[in-house]
Amino acid sequence: MKKHKEPVWLMIVRIALACVFLFSGLSKAIDPVGFGIKMDEYFFSFGMGFLHPFSLLLAMLAITAEFTLGFMLLFKIKARLAALGYLLFMTFFLFLTAWLAGAEYLVVHHGYNLQVVTDCGCFGEVIKMSNLETFLKNLALMIVTLIVFGYRKAIPEARFTLLGQWVFIFLGACIAVGVQIYCLQNLPVLDFSKWKKGTNTVDFYIDKPAVKDMLFLYQNNEGEEKLLSIEDMDSITSIYPNFYNEFTYIDRVDSVVTEAVKAKKEGFSMLDDQGRDFASTFLNINKESVYILFMHDLDEVSDDAMKSNSLQALVSYCENNKIDFVGITNSPPDVIKTFIEDYHIKFPIYYNPIDPVKGPFIVRDAIRSNPGLIVLKNGIVAEKKAWRNF
Repeated sequence: MKKHKEPVWLMIVRIALACVFLFSGLSKAIDPVGFGIKMDEYFFSFGMGFLHPFSLLLAMLAITAEFTLGFMLLFKIKARLAALGYLLFMTFFLFLTAWLAGAEYLVVHHGYNLQVVTDCGCFGEVIKMSNLETFLKNLALMIVTLIVFGYRKAIPEARFTLLGQWVFIFLGACIAVGVQIYCLQNLPVLDFSKWKKGTNTVDFYIDKPAVKDMLFLYQNNEGEEKLLSIEDMDSITSIYPNFYNEFTYIDRVDSVVTEAVKAKKEGFSMLDDQGRDFASTFLNINKESVYILFMHDLDEVSDDAMKSNSLQALVSYCENNKIDFVGITNSPPDVIKTFIEDYHIKFPIYYNPIDPVKGPFIVRDAIRSNPGLIVLKNGIVAEKKAWRNF
């Protein structure tokens, strides 16, 4: 029996919808840890914090399912099953994003105290969308999904045996899982963080104090006044040998040359056990090299990483070459102290205090590895490494 031909308009709609799912899946697959964090935000927002240990696994499963559905629809492999999967997928997320958009409106305009996730994460870190934009996007996709579902029988199946179809589906899932595992073992192949290579961390995270010009006011017995700079003071006696006998110091006048500039991103600090902040010491244009080990949560740091010979060798290399090697974490000082004792750590670990719900999660989001290494040269990110690649 001759198979029917797919209408051109349906083929265009099908391919467009499949490509959206493939792009959405890949944009998250390159950063599965990031989507796992987003899942955590959803769990805590809905009072399901107990699911935290499974957030990464559930994120990877969702990414794999989304990419595989796109793969199936694009190549017409079990297209009817894929169309049903699309319908279920889009129905769930349409209602979810409708709630998020409505809840965010209540928070912003009516002051309701709701823990609302402000960015759905549907395209990972690649494209940021507000909850309202996401809802409108899902509404449009839902219309397209309903068209594909309604005309699913008009989509001819690819010419594969039943076994061949399942092998092809398995291949699509393997691509999604493979990309995720690679990025988990290393780092995202595309870095959209605020600590990507080339970032000037000094401009981004460190406040710039006001630059002032100090002037000194002197006056003699006749009421004559002289306003002198530091440079003037150094040479005043060569011009007026009896200056200090004739003039009396009255006051210091500070003139602001450059106004103080707040950091573009506030909340980055490196506190020692006495509360002193060393952030500007290490994020400094005059520091030739600084190695910073990011460990956002010491309770979740890889034990293999801390005991690895490569880490010990790296620390020794920095020590022998007089290069600063320091750590930073969001874990509190008492946890830091225990951690240092347990692993016999020789380098200082600084504390970056955060609100556990509101953040800002600068240390966590700097690098998708716990621990992860960032090398700064004159305040600029020169290198990033997951602990497996030290």
